Amino acid sequence: MARKVLNRKELREESEAAERKTKKKAVKADGETTKKKPVKRKSRAKAAKEVRLKAFWGVFNQSMKRVALFEYSQRKQAEKKAAELSTSAKTPHFVQPVKEIIEE
Repeated sequence: MARKVLNRKELREESEAAERKTKKKAVKADGETTKKKPVKRKSRAKAAKEVRLKAFWGVFNQSMKRVALFEYSQRKQAEKKAAELSTSAKTPHFVQPVKEIIEE
């Protein structure tokens, strides 16, 4: 069974004509033309601020609680502190790099 070939242009013209008729009826029913509301402009996205970070060495316990903080150039002192705390507190402590935000 062959399908009927549809002419898209004719169908579009018919639908547009039907829309125009319904708009005319709506305008006559309202008594005046409907005005479009002004579209509210979207706010522009603010550019993200550059966040500056500074590196430190942090001494942490097993529960990831920071016990001490050392400058990045003082890694030997940080490891020494971790070794001291590990022997005295019976829980292992370790050194890990930490990055913190610099406030200007």
